[in-house]
Amino acid sequence: MQIKNLPQEFEIARPIMQNIENAGFEAYFVGGSVRDTILGDEIHDVDIASSAYPAEIKRIFKHTVDTGIEHGTVMVLDHGNGYEITTFRTESGYQDYRRPDKVTFVRSLSEDLKRRDFTINALAMKENGQIIDLFNGLSDLNSKLIKAVGNPEERFNEDALRMMRAVRFASKLDFSIEAHTLEAISNHSELLSKIAVERINTEFVKMMLGQNPLKGISDMLKTHLVEYIPGFHDYLDSFANLLNFKDLNLQSEEQVWTLICFQFNLGEQQIKSFLKAWKTSNKLISNVLTMVKALKAIESQSLNNMIMYHTGEDLLRQTLKIAKCLSIDINEIKVIQNYAKLTVKHKKEIEIDGSQLMKLNLVKPGPMIGKVLSEIELNIVNGKLPNNKNSIIEYTKKLLKE
Repeated sequence: MQIKNLPQEFEIARPIMQNIENAGFEAYFVGGSVRDTILGDEIHDVDIASSAYPAEIKRIFKHTVDTGIEHGTVMVLDHGNGYEITTFRTESGYQDYRRPDKVTFVRSLSEDLKRRDFTINALAMKENGQIIDLFNGLSDLNSKLIKAVGNPEERFNEDALRMMRAVRFASKLDFSIEAHTLEAISNHSELLSKIAVERINTEFVKMMLGQNPLKGISDMLKTHLVEYIPGFHDYLDSFANLLNFKDLNLQSEEQVWTLICFQFNLGEQQIKSFLKAWKTSNKLISNVLTMVKALKAIESQSLNNMIMYHTGEDLLRQTLKIAKCLSIDINEIKVIQNYAKLTVKHKKEIEIDGSQLMKLNLVKPGPMIGKVLSEIELNIVNGKLPNNKNSIIEYTKKLLKE
């Protein structure tokens, strides 16, 4: 098979490949970019593998950077672009189920490709678009199968994260996991507990954002992978209940974790602990707390001006998408219209702040400032107080007398 019309990302890299070949070595595009090009999907990182050793790559090109020299990776700089060239290699001795104890550089493409995770990721492509398929990856692409290269038991013992990658690709591409590969995941699922949670997080979120997250959820339950990720063990039934919703069309990391925390019926402190265990950012935790509160209000039909105001338009729209996924009855258009009618959308839009109230000698420094500002904010958002200085000053005077 030869791809005639290469994406621009490949075209601009072809001279790099040609220089390597003119120096007497082999060079191929490898990995996900090849797979996605065949599928007609958007490609991201372009990876190049070569029979040339790092020192040889550095002799061929004037401008290089040692980005991962111990793993055989050298970045070639060319006309403002950087291309990572990785030497063909074999790996051995995965005692921690994550990283090889030993990396050996080799000249053989087949030796390099057979250490890769799945057949659809073990495709290589020459600079002219000719596909090299040593493990029937093209057949598995046509059959929509995720199949381990060689012995799946060995692949998952080498890197246990590959089990999560399998369910992620099944979801992302809407493929099925081949029977022996699926069985090997079931047999080794407990090894996932040895993997850093940050790596699992990345794969889990990508899985939930895939074409068919229900496949990923089903596979995680079927293989028991879900039992070895942080915080899910006590909520297996709640996780399984997501299979009852046929349109889990999620579009952001915030939506993924809001859905999970809502489905698990977690309270505020539980959400904080849960997401910290997943090593998420403070910003994401804050957004999820806000969205869960809004989602619960939507479900109980108690969504009011203050909740919409504190949620903000972007997170409110995202929350409405989750409500739709969960078949919660809500008029999305009306909610957005009600949000648009709010007098102010942010605290900064209020005409007077605490420092101004103090300058007017209405309030002295202390806890009272916060209470007064909260009352002002509440009444403006609820339409009971005009957002102008004179009205706010008169309201403050009246409030303090009471």
